[in-house]
Amino acid sequence: MSTQDSFVDEVTDAVRSDRLYAAFRKYGWIGIVVVLLVVGGAGYNEWQKAQTAARAELFGDALMAAAEKTDPAERSAALAAVPADGDQTALLALLQATDPTTDKAAALAALDALAADTARPQIYRDLAVIKRVAIAGKEQPLADRRTALATVDVAGRAMRVLAEEQLAYLLLEEGKKDESLAAMITLVQDQESPAGLRKRLSAAITALGGTVPELKPAADAATPAEG
Repeated sequence: MSTQDSFVDEVTDAVRSDRLYAAFRKYGWIGIVVVLLVVGGAGYNEWQKAQTAARAELFGDALMAAAEKTDPAERSAALAAVPADGDQTALLALLQATDPTTDKAAALAALDALAADTARPQIYRDLAVIKRVAIAGKEQPLADRRTALATVDVAGRAMRVLAEEQLAYLLLEEGKKDESLAAMITLVQDQESPAGLRKRLSAAITALGGTVPELKPAADAATPAEG
C-alpha cells in the first residue's frame, strides 16, 4: 500500500470517528433516556407489586379480624368497615351475605348489586346469583329462582355445577323426585363436580332411596394397553 493510500485511509477513519462522535452527541441522549425508562419501569413495577401485596395483606387481616367476632351484628359491622377496592369489593359483598338472619334484606340487596355489576369477574357474579337463590328460598317464586340459576348453568362457567345442584333441589321442591334423583346422579358423575358437592349429593341420593353411582372415568383418561 502506498503512503498516499495509507494517508487517505487514516483521513477516512478520522472522518468516520468524528461523524460517529457528533452523532452520539446529537442522539446519544435518546439511549440514556431509554435506559432510564427501562430501569425506572422495572422499579415502578416492583413498587406496584409491593403495594398490591401490602393491600392484600391488610384486606386479609381485616377479614380475619371480622370473622373472629362471634356476635353476628358485630361481625357484620366489622365487615362493613373493611377497606376494599377492585375485586376485593366483590369478595366482601359475598362475605357480608353470610349472616342473612341478621339483615336478610340487606344481604339480598348486596348480592343483587354484585350480580348486576358487570365490572366484577363473572365467577363472583355467578356466586352471588347462587347464594341469593339459596338465601331467598321459598320467599322467591320457584320459577324466578330457576330462571336466575339458568343464567349460571352455562357450559364453561366455573359455577355451572353449583347452579345445577340448586336446580336439582328445585325439582325436589316441585315434587319431581325421580327427575331430581336423575339430576343428582348426573352431577355426581360429572368430572367438573368438586368433592364437597359429590359428598352432599351422595348423602341426598341415599336419603331419597337412590343408589349412589360410581364416578365415571375421565373421558381423556388413557386406555390401558391390551397385551
